[in-house]
Amino acid sequence: MNRRDWLSLTGIPGLAFLGELLRNRHAGAAEPARSAASALPGFGRARSVLIVFANGGQSQLESWDPKPDAPVEVRGEFGAISSVVPGTFLSDRLPRLASLADKYSIVRTMSHEDLDHGSAFYLAMTGTYHQRLSSNPPARPNDHPFLGSVLKRVRPTQKFVHTSVLVNGPGLVPWEPGPGQYGGLLGKDFDPMIVGDVTTGRAPVPGLTPIASLDGKRRGDRATLLARLESSATEAGATFTSPMFDMQALYRQAFDMLDRPEAREAFDLEAEPAALRDRYGRHRSGQACLLARRLVEAGTPLVTVMWNHCNRGQDRYEESEEFGWDTHNDIFQVMGQHLLPKFDQSFSALLEDLDSRGLLDETLVVCMGEFGRAPLVALEPRFDGATPGRKHWSAVYSIVFAGAGVTPGSVVGKSDRHAGYPVSRKFGPWDVTATIAHALGIDPAGHFHDRTDRPYAISSGQPITELYTG
Repeated sequence: MNRRDWLSLTGIPGLAFLGELLRNRHAGAAEPARSAASALPGFGRARSVLIVFANGGQSQLESWDPKPDAPVEVRGEFGAISSVVPGTFLSDRLPRLASLADKYSIVRTMSHEDLDHGSAFYLAMTGTYHQRLSSNPPARPNDHPFLGSVLKRVRPTQKFVHTSVLVNGPGLVPWEPGPGQYGGLLGKDFDPMIVGDVTTGRAPVPGLTPIASLDGKRRGDRATLLARLESSATEAGATFTSPMFDMQALYRQAFDMLDRPEAREAFDLEAEPAALRDRYGRHRSGQACLLARRLVEAGTPLVTVMWNHCNRGQDRYEESEEFGWDTHNDIFQVMGQHLLPKFDQSFSALLEDLDSRGLLDETLVVCMGEFGRAPLVALEPRFDGATPGRKHWSAVYSIVFAGAGVTPGSVVGKSDRHAGYPVSRKFGPWDVTATIAHALGIDPAGHFHDRTDRPYAISSGQPITELYTG
């Protein structure tokens, strides 16, 4: 700050602004939005963001970018149908979504260089390449934080208990939780709240039912006692990297949930009409989408639905719920019987429900995966399954945006005639994180700070402004 800037802050309003700026910086908040960023279309249009994550790599050819004129070994067994938007075609296995194509925008030129699930999952969740490209690394404490964790750092919510909630999680890649969906180097306090299977008949978040004999005063006494014990441990030499501090974060969240009935009510799916629950689908991912809508309605800034919780797709499971989008073999059986009918049902229900409640205007909906599938149908002998599928493909794939000012019915970008490579401007996961931050009114070029006050860029990408200009 130069002398002229300092003098312009003289007076009570200026000092108040300076104090607020210093408090935000100390808390690790984002720097004030630059005028150039706030002038771009779509800035600050979203109150919440709802991500539906197609775990395993959703095939662009069997969903958002079919190629009916390509050879059969490219186009596959499914056909293409016209949507309500003239000239826009979808897979014939997505009839409900085709009828709603005037509610969302398709980006058909997503592209990056990572070809394995773990590190590509990390890239999608954080907008940053993993140090081990095209690998399956475990989650680590020094990982780059999940986008929802960054959001909690720069703009923690005051309306709801959690800034970020992950539903039907954690995302498995394929058997272990994938990296990039946690607080990472920010610490456990910045992990999203993770809600698992909501179709078990049990409460999505156990332990939230108030105990009659445990009133507010008694809970307060217990919280005070816990704080004294933790203070003693800190004086005894515990550091901020100690597991004790991770537990402190969980205790604080639990006490906050118990003290806020509106938060408990947001997780109550039984409050929804049976017909609406049926419309979403009584399967894991469908009910997760319904819970996500309730959380957005309650004011949660970022909700992520794992569709599906497991990424594995080509193996022969007895349980239909276990099929993910990773369809190296048996792609047409798996997608035709287990994935696309449910996805068409639940994602279309989510869009309709948000729209009918007036929530779509202020909610940015993003449907994405970590990559797509190859533009060649072939049997891979290293994987289970008796019929052909498609291998991993990150050179081009499709994702979907809706709401919060996104131009409905538009298509951004164009792939080649085999849906193998972009023929127009391409975008990466870093641009998705930038678009999400931008929609929430946060300059993606700003920074957040870790626990030792080191700065990190919120995003290295640029907002996809074409989403707003049609």
